[in-house]
Amino acid sequence: MKTMKALSMLAALSMLACTAGCSGNTDAKNDKPAEATTEAATEAVDVPELDGYSLLWNDEFSGNALDETKWNYEPHEPGWTNEELQEYTTSADNVFLRDGKLVIKAIKSDKNGKDYYTSGKVTGQNKTDFTYGKVVVSAKVPEGQGLWPAIWMMPKDESYYGQWPKCGEIDIMEVLGNDVSTAYGTLHYGEPHGEQQGTWGLTGQTYADSFHEYSVEWEPGEIRWYIDGNLYNTANDWFTAVQGEDEKPYPAPFDQPFFVQMNLAVGGTWPGNPDATTDFDKAEFEIDYVRVYQKPEYDTNVKKPEKVFREALEDGNFIFNGDFSEAEDLTDDVNWKFLLFNGGEGAAEIRDNMIVITSEKEGTEDYSVQLVQPDLPMIKGKKYRVTFDAYADEERDIIVCVSAPSAGWIRYLKDTTLKVTPEKQTFTYDFEMKEKDDNNGRLEFNLGHRGSTATVYISDVRVEEIK
Repeated sequence: MKTMKALSMLAALSMLACTAGCSGNTDAKNDKPAEATTEAATEAVDVPELDGYSLLWNDEFSGNALDETKWNYEPHEPGWTNEELQEYTTSADNVFLRDGKLVIKAIKSDKNGKDYYTSGKVTGQNKTDFTYGKVVVSAKVPEGQGLWPAIWMMPKDESYYGQWPKCGEIDIMEVLGNDVSTAYGTLHYGEPHGEQQGTWGLTGQTYADSFHEYSVEWEPGEIRWYIDGNLYNTANDWFTAVQGEDEKPYPAPFDQPFFVQMNLAVGGTWPGNPDATTDFDKAEFEIDYVRVYQKPEYDTNVKKPEKVFREALEDGNFIFNGDFSEAEDLTDDVNWKFLLFNGGEGAAEIRDNMIVITSEKEGTEDYSVQLVQPDLPMIKGKKYRVTFDAYADEERDIIVCVSAPSAGWIRYLKDTTLKVTPEKQTFTYDFEMKEKDDNNGRLEFNLGHRGSTATVYISDVRVEEIK
């Protein structure tokens, strides 16, 4: 692989001014970083050249302090968003450079007799904003309940299309500290809130063991996510609108300058709060480098792809392999998929025209042990029926629903708790689709966090349109 020596800070900013003006149709929307006002000690670093790209800007964190010509501290009070517990500070205790790495550290202390948490967040807003490119970040995450490291992007002007989620958000990487074997890459947009998410799991290692490279390729009509060079998520169908108004022209909202930001949250609605097992001595989010590349030009004359809706089978069933006659791969994204999250442990096997789900640990969430089938066509105004047979080794609960992974995880069929027993039963649920058309409805069976690890047997699954 070709490499280039990373330039000194002032030379790099000079190069950025040149490359930012060479981006074809995106010239007007690229913003250059502010001129350097301080000097930082830097060392020459081999930065890979990428075919078809020029290096727009980078930070190898080889100086003595955060380079404030590229980054801002962004302080916030506790509870500012997502019910998170931390105060984001400008303290060098929370954000500092060490051994050529940026370290964002979460600290637990005491305030007014209660646990108090501080951490750090840095952003490139108004300094290293850009429109379209490839972002490459090498990072190592901390492990621990309630820790939530993130590398993500927001628009320079959040009000251009409207406040979140209308403005758009590109999450390059998120990892939950209690499940450091899974990383998430997500796109947020809308109104109503739309979301597309991919995951990349590790086996035999975790994202907390060593540094991994997280990357996003952002182009006018497509955004792609990679981890260590592995493509794991692609999005090209998004929108934004003010509620009740027409959608803005595609590819809005992802046609405006964005900036990179990184933070380590503590607690919140997604990861949950820290507990006695969380070791704050090791609560460090380490970033080795951030590199942003850009192509010489981008074709902005793109059209939103037509939605493709799955056709029902001859018998009217929208579920493929609903009779479990095929012992398919349950780890790929075709038809059935078995998933484990947040402490869930178990396995699934197709045999004798049914799927057998065994659980060793139920995990902390309903979806910790989960069987799903996506790509179900959900058309506004249509009525649908879900039917299946199920039994278990001993009486226990499971949850069934039809969710919307691309539409903020709303429910078309609400989460429905049902009791399965050693005797096989047939379950039937009808619902009317009341939201906008969606080609990615998802049937879910959730077996986690139900107070039981009894084996469950499911067969003859159907989703069909009814009058």
